[in-house]
Amino acid sequence: MDVYRPRLRPKQAMMKQAERLVVGEAMRLLASAALCCAFAPTAWPASHPRIPIWTASDIEKACSRALSRARAEVAKLEKVPVSQATVERVFLPWDRLQILIEDTQGPVEVLTNMSPDPATRTAGEACGLKINEFGTELFQNEKIYARFQRVASADGIDRKLKKDVIEGFEDSGVALPPEKRARMKAILQRLEEIRQTFDRNIRDNKTRLAFSPDELRGLPASYLEKARRDDKGDYLLGFEYPEYEPFMTNAEDEEARRRYYIAFNNRGTPQNLELLGEATRLRREIAALYGLPSYAHFATRRRMVQNPETVRRFLDEVKDKVRELERNEIDELRAFKAERLGKSVQEVTLNRWDVPYYQEQLKKARYDVDQEVLRAYFPTDASVAWVFAVSAEMYGVKFAPGKAPLWHPSVRYYDVIDGKTGRLLSGVYLDLLPREGKYSHAAAFGVRSASLLARRTPISVLVANFNSKGLNHRELETLLHEFGHVLHGVLSRTRYASHGGTNVERDFVEAPSQMYEEWGRKREPLRLVRRYCAGCPEVDDTLVKRLHAAHSFGQGIQYARQHLYASYDMTLFGERAIEPMQGWIQMESETPVGHVPGTQFPGTFGHIVGGYGAGYYGYMWSEVLALDMLSAYGKNLMNPAVGRRFRDLILSRGGQRPAAEMVREFLGRDPSPKAFFEEITGRRGD
Repeated sequence: MDVYRPRLRPKQAMMKQAERLVVGEAMRLLASAALCCAFAPTAWPASHPRIPIWTASDIEKACSRALSRARAEVAKLEKVPVSQATVERVFLPWDRLQILIEDTQGPVEVLTNMSPDPATRTAGEACGLKINEFGTELFQNEKIYARFQRVASADGIDRKLKKDVIEGFEDSGVALPPEKRARMKAILQRLEEIRQTFDRNIRDNKTRLAFSPDELRGLPASYLEKARRDDKGDYLLGFEYPEYEPFMTNAEDEEARRRYYIAFNNRGTPQNLELLGEATRLRREIAALYGLPSYAHFATRRRMVQNPETVRRFLDEVKDKVRELERNEIDELRAFKAERLGKSVQEVTLNRWDVPYYQEQLKKARYDVDQEVLRAYFPTDASVAWVFAVSAEMYGVKFAPGKAPLWHPSVRYYDVIDGKTGRLLSGVYLDLLPREGKYSHAAAFGVRSASLLARRTPISVLVANFNSKGLNHRELETLLHEFGHVLHGVLSRTRYASHGGTNVERDFVEAPSQMYEEWGRKREPLRLVRRYCAGCPEVDDTLVKRLHAAHSFGQGIQYARQHLYASYDMTLFGERAIEPMQGWIQMESETPVGHVPGTQFPGTFGHIVGGYGAGYYGYMWSEVLALDMLSAYGKNLMNPAVGRRFRDLILSRGGQRPAAEMVREFLGRDPSPKAFFEEITGRRGD
């Protein structure tokens, strides 16, 4: 579950009530009126923006046009006398420059990951590399850097922008000696090429494994009906999650599960292992250029944690909490497997491909929770309507279907409208169903950022790969999670585009989305699903209690795995050089289930090649804040008053204040990890 935020910023730096326009701000707005739409591409209607659906040729032209205009704007900014470097003469043109590039980069990111046309995806990647190169050049521009340093910031928002931009310049190498600066530019460009190729190798993998009908025993009829078949009658299954996950949790044939598991954990290799190794070496070189012990030191110094030592202490505490629980759960699953097979525990080994299967079967037997049966409770369209309704009630907005050009017929577009004023706030696209060549996970793409100065409405895209007929409970939580990211973008009301939406510290960005998952676990919101599906079974108190019990089982396994991923990430980018695959084998072998020979998971771990390098710990760090912020709602999640405070104090502000300050103001106290540690040990109350 990712957040994509196309921004003109260094790739390695990454992801009280709403601010009102004071008199000085109003004057700035007037001063920037000429800037407001001067460089907006014609594909973006000013009054009602939509994502332009470009062909490969269109992308090439739009990319060239945007970069040409951007360079002209850079030249103007360079000519501002340093002695006259003010907010109006530096910050405002900078914001327009960000917007100018974003209006091309945003649509290109979407089409690169979602277009059905391979030529369009290829053109998008080429444009992305050009924009990345321009971005590095911009953030190494000494003249603009000097002007930002000179600006006297008028208030906290301007001070935050100045700090963020100066750090961005410095993280791109502007203050390094010329030779090192040139090397930094080359490294950043190569890292972007690696990220693109790594993602493409997984996204465009068209491998299909053949399974006999006997090997699919245990799979529901709805799954079999959708699966492709060859002329021999065998089922052909690929690496899309709607095919892989139900198979691994329901297929009775252990050998079939083993075969699918190994193939799935090799879907990016061997090339991706080589790319990861190169990325690791390049990031180590970045640290050396800055005189730092490791890339982890370089990356964390701009985040909430400040340093790798804080991350290590946090991960050690997580490990202490879940180590015994994980072993107990593994022992329990092993005993359950032995019972199912009619063998003694000593005769049975619990393998990696067994864990999801026996977890699912145990939950069916013990808690009467069958994820496939739950699809009848949560039809896909009804689930979307429900999320809209819950969000509308909590945050005072409406979602209205709108007309827009679409990159695929299954995509839908909605206007986001303020419930009180009727004013258009933003737009959201939903691309929820799997197809070949599409981004294979779930993610929110922040395509267009808010900017009060430019009177700019944001746009986000929610991407998933759901079953068209219905969601299981895990997928319902995924929908809520990604919609939490979307809300962070579309409800943003920031002065500058650079601060819009999810442009926050990487170790805070997941907090609003993780918090929103809770609405999929409580009766008050869940009982509303039936309003949008008259024939659906009711989500009653009994089912909610069963779901909670099933959710609590397996927390040790889940968080121990998250701990492994985060620890591997920090080790890979730590002080001691390690070979990625050997490091993974060593670390996974120390877990209770061990390592499966022949699997190469690091070649599929796209997070750490992208924006989560030395940052995967952020998923759990964010969850500490997410679960703590839930305490503000008390026993009633459907509380519009608290929802509105959350909108005003967290969502609308984007990144224009430090995350720690915003969370502290929302809670009225310092954050506490208590709820998180209760959650990961299965002791948090329902």
